[in-house]
Amino acid sequence: MIHVVALAGGVGGAKLVDGLAQLLPPENLTVIVNTGDDFDHLGLKICPDLDTVCYTLAGLANPASGWGRQEESWNALGVLKALGGPDWFNLGDRDLGLHLERTRRLQAGQPLSQVTADFCRAMGVKHPVLPMSDQPVPTRVFTSQGELAFQEYFVHRQCQPEVNGFRFDNVQAAQPAPGALKALAGADVVVFCPSNPWVSIDPILAVPGMRQAVGERPVVAVSPIIGGQTVKGPAAKMYAELGITPSALAVALHYRSLLAGFVFDNLDESLAGSIEEAGMRTCVTDTLMVVPDDRKRLAGEVIQFCQSLVENTGPDKGK
Repeated sequence: MIHVVALAGGVGGAKLVDGLAQLLPPENLTVIVNTGDDFDHLGLKICPDLDTVCYTLAGLANPASGWGRQEESWNALGVLKALGGPDWFNLGDRDLGLHLERTRRLQAGQPLSQVTADFCRAMGVKHPVLPMSDQPVPTRVFTSQGELAFQEYFVHRQCQPEVNGFRFDNVQAAQPAPGALKALAGADVVVFCPSNPWVSIDPILAVPGMRQAVGERPVVAVSPIIGGQTVKGPAAKMYAELGITPSALAVALHYRSLLAGFVFDNLDESLAGSIEEAGMRTCVTDTLMVVPDDRKRLAGEVIQFCQSLVENTGPDKGK
C-alpha cells in the first residue's frame, strides 16, 4: 500500500482527505494543511483550514456548510452582535471552545503542531494532521480596494474586490512544521487536494524547504475547477481577475513544474490532450463530491492513479 502525503486547505481539500483516510491507514497518510488563512479575531487564534480538516476527519463538520461544527449554536455570537461587536466572522459556541483552548495553549508557549496533534487525539482523529508551519505566515491579498488580510477579503468582503496578487508574510522566517519534511521524504506520492491553488496550496509550497521536498516525490493534483467554475470558493474568480482563463488546464499549468499526474472532471475531458502535451499523465473521472460516498470513491480512483504512477516512475523520481 502506498504512503501518501496530502496537501490541503478548504472544504474541497478536507473532503478528499476524508476519503483518503477511509482507505489508507494512519501510517500511510499524512496531511499537511495550509495555515495562511489563520488570523487573530476577538483575541483568539483562528485556524480555519486546520479546523475544517480536523472536524471533517472527526465526523464533526457541519454537513451543510462543510466548515464549522455540526449541531452548532450561536448564543455567544448573538450577544456579540447585540453589543455592537464585530460579528462578520461566524464563530459558533462549540467552535469557540476549541479556539479558546488553542489560544491558551499557544500563549503558554506550545507550538501549533503540538496543539493540533493533541486536539486530533481528543477528537479521535487517527491520521497525522500537520500545520504547514508553527510560525505564522498570513496570506495578504492585493485587490482593487487595497491590500487586505485574507479573512477580510474572503469573509468580510465576500471575495468581491478584484484580485491582482498575493503575498505570504514572514514566509522566509518560517520552517516546515516538525514531521512535515520527514513525511514527505518517506512518501511514495504527494497529492494536492482540490484546494485553491493560489491561497491554499501555494502558501504551503512557499515555506522554505517545502517545495523542494515535494518536488522530490511524484506529485498528483486534483483540479478544484470543473467546467471553468469552482464548486466552492473564489479560485476561478481569482484566475479570471489575474488574466488567466479559469479551467482545469489552468490549474495543471499552475503546478506544471511539479506534477507527474493530474486528476480532473469528465466535463473537461476535451482538455486531456493539452494537459498531456504539458508533460502530465491524466486521470479523467467524476471529481464532484456531493455526498459522503463520493469522497471515498474519488479517493480510491486517486490512489489507484497514484499507484500506477509510482509503479512507472518509482518513489524516488519526481517531475
